[in-house]
Amino acid sequence: MATRTRRERTERTYLPGIADVRICGDEATVQAVLDALKRTFRTTTARTYDGGQRAYLQLDIDTD
Repeated sequence: MATRTRRERTERTYLPGIADVRICGDEATVQAVLDALKRTFRTTTARTYDGGQRAYLQLDIDTD
């Protein structure tokens, strides 16, 4: 098998206090985790994929 050359990645930047979150599980579990996060953190609207089995969102630890 031939070795592939890795593509060069752009360095990611992050905002202080902001976390990128990916959740994977069955639909009910993903929703339960999203609900729990929303009670504790300020979150973006989750983008769901794969029929609700994956969700991507950002959360902010500053809850004021």
